[in-house]
Amino acid sequence: MAKQYQGTIEQIDDYRWRLPRAESTGMNTDGILYADEVLFEELKEDAALWQIANVACMPGIVGPALAMPDCHYGYGFPIGGVAAFDCDEGVISPGGVGYDINCGVRLLRTDLERGDVKGRLEKVANGIFSAVPAGVGKKGRISMSRSQLEEVFVKGAQAAVERGYGWAEDLEATEERGCLPGADPAGLSERALKRARPQLATLGSGNHFIEIQVVDQIYDEQVASTFGITAPGQVTVMIHTGSRGFGHQVCDDALDVMQKAVRKYSIELPDKQLACAPIGSPEGQRYHGHMACAANYAWANRQAITHSVREAFSKAFGQGDEKLGMEQIWDVAHNIAKFEEHHVNGGSKRLCVHRKGATRAFGPGHPDVPRQYRQVGQPVLPVTARGDRCRGPRRVRPSLATRSFASWRRRALSSAPPAERLSPRRCPRRTRMWTAS
Repeated sequence: MAKQYQGTIEQIDDYRWRLPRAESTGMNTDGILYADEVLFEELKEDAALWQIANVACMPGIVGPALAMPDCHYGYGFPIGGVAAFDCDEGVISPGGVGYDINCGVRLLRTDLERGDVKGRLEKVANGIFSAVPAGVGKKGRISMSRSQLEEVFVKGAQAAVERGYGWAEDLEATEERGCLPGADPAGLSERALKRARPQLATLGSGNHFIEIQVVDQIYDEQVASTFGITAPGQVTVMIHTGSRGFGHQVCDDALDVMQKAVRKYSIELPDKQLACAPIGSPEGQRYHGHMACAANYAWANRQAITHSVREAFSKAFGQGDEKLGMEQIWDVAHNIAKFEEHHVNGGSKRLCVHRKGATRAFGPGHPDVPRQYRQVGQPVLPVTARGDRCRGPRRVRPSLATRSFASWRRRALSSAPPAERLSPRRCPRRTRMWTAS
């Protein structure tokens, strides 16, 4: 049951607040909340702070347990929570990833302006609505055999591109190139496989959406230009969805295993929703392998949806999507656990970083930033030592802003991740579709 945080809160500066380590509560490190005073007044009564203090109690945590400005109560970890764990001594937790594994956001730019789209907006929207089923349990038009499904689990967005769903250059503008290493389909439940098979190229329910947007204001012309955003009025498309019922089932299946692992490895936790296993244990390795399958499924899902969106625009305008300039700017996950190298105590250390409702946001020069964006990085604040940011409506202004132009599914605040653009390219067109064999 959710509780209110009763411990001490110290203000570090205008935008950071510390929940100091308290041995009496079992905390192994501090909790750090990013918020201005207005947000803090909203958050200080939220049970999310209690959850951050709980995360700080987990074994093997490295650095503080972090809460981004959009932090709010979730399952185990707060949504907007970030924590890194030592790969030798730490744990991996489904509650630190979430049920919708690799729920993420993808942004496409176009050469169209608001006036160009206005007369064709309904046709575009109807085309997308017809091509992309939306909602709980909705089935898509792609049929796959077991072997083809496992190809998606292992290769992610690359599997979709190889089948003709999108452009090869889309992978360069996707976190991890759309494929999380370590995916292992072995041991996935039949229920998970059954939920995965019919749902590729479908949109989730709740706050998930496909939205046609228009750039409202540019704050940094040089950076925006690097990402392909040239002027107010430019039309963009945002896609927000994840791993559908498959990811939910992977999480659900793992929780039972993790509850047993907590007892097996004598792990003491202040909240059973933080159920976890040592990273190197069979249970930890199994969860990571299955979680990576779901993450890759989500990237393939957004890739296939991108293909349908481009086709809808092409049909509405009577010309190819390449001529419309429908390049992918960026795709970033906000429910994931990843192995990354970070500076710790003057050296480099491999950590398992859990980001739940928070995205990666590395700065200029970081090797994981795509080459074409390396000089500007990902212009999103706040950026912490591990390069994280919130992904929700409470956000700090990025280098460009977009606003809703049309949405038939659900209107939402436009919270575009840092736009990232590729140099011009031409790619082979679609060659073949998935079919059940």
